[in-house]
Amino acid sequence: MSFLAEQNRYISIRRRLGADLSTDERILRRFTSFADNTGAEYVDTRLIMRWLESLPSASAGTRGARFRVARQFALWLHGMDPRHEVPPQGLVPAYVQRAHPHIYSDAEIITIVEHARMLPSVYGMRGLTSSTLFGLIAATGLRINEALGLDQSDLDVETGVLRVRFGKLGKERLLPLDQTVVHQLEIYRRERDRLMGHRSEPMFVTCDGHRLGDCGARYNFALVCQQIGLRPRQDNKRHGRGPRIHDLRHTFAVRTLLNWYRSGQDVGREMIKLTTWLGHASPANTYWYLEAVPELLELASARITGAAEEEQ
Repeated sequence: MSFLAEQNRYISIRRRLGADLSTDERILRRFTSFADNTGAEYVDTRLIMRWLESLPSASAGTRGARFRVARQFALWLHGMDPRHEVPPQGLVPAYVQRAHPHIYSDAEIITIVEHARMLPSVYGMRGLTSSTLFGLIAATGLRINEALGLDQSDLDVETGVLRVRFGKLGKERLLPLDQTVVHQLEIYRRERDRLMGHRSEPMFVTCDGHRLGDCGARYNFALVCQQIGLRPRQDNKRHGRGPRIHDLRHTFAVRTLLNWYRSGQDVGREMIKLTTWLGHASPANTYWYLEAVPELLELASARITGAAEEEQ
């Protein structure tokens, strides 16, 4: 059997059920390629463990995620053919500690966007797309896959409203953009369509006109970070470790909260706005930033202490 073919069917079915599998698909593709290359006929615990051992070293959380994805696939295969073995749950423990965010400075964001613009390609589309994508995420706090899933029709230029159709858990939301952001997106649209020679429906595209994918976007970001010293340089197209593209979203959230505290606004009352903007399921997810960023925690503590003293 072809594990790659079964993977495509598995992903297609789960997507139709509303699952967002961009990361899982990337992991699963590596596993099915390994299984096909080894000539395996059935999935079993030994095959999955051999695959995990063949991969570069990673954190416990990453190893646990890889095991979870492969195990879920084995469970699906087992339902169709009991000769496939499902590894015991918890065989590879996954202690997940939420990564401490890197909060970018203004200078770092500007440098990222400027260097992204210089990424080499046949006629400049790679740099044009990457710089605009990174700038949009920094300015709006969008998740990477929310931004990559945008179509040109999702932007209402007249009202300045951006429709995010592929939010987490399938939720849709509308974001009113600053006019400077709308202006930059319009500049990108005109140049993109000029280079392609026709109007593009996907907002962010590759040199061949296809929608830019998650892997390509993350690699371009990692490469730019290596070039400007935010990540150590790597061989063989490895991403390396360091500040992530998702940290642009964290930076947007933290700066919004800092501005509210510094301007004396009621952060508790304003928090629901940020929760809705970011597409969080609950304000509790947004309050995490108070714990993750020392300056925010200090400002929150000072606000609480001040309020308590006024009541006495």
